[in-house]
Amino acid sequence: MKGKLILIAFFSIFTSASLLIPMPMFPGSFFMALLGDAASDYARFIAPLFNGVFYAMILWLVFVVISGRLGEQK
Repeated sequence: MKGKLILIAFFSIFTSASLLIPMPMFPGSFFMALLGDAASDYARFIAPLFNGVFYAMILWLVFVVISGRLGEQK
């Protein structure tokens, strides 16, 4: 349950931050460059979604690993 809350919280934080920051951020800008002109109209919305998913998954994995190691020590 905690893992889902962590994932949702970080996804919303990084997606919102990517929408509000006017500069392109990795990996959203990288994926949009790979897609090319096909999604250029929606790049403003697709890139922040990529960023939110990418960074939320990284932080969720860190949370899972740390909580697993703390659980083993008990």
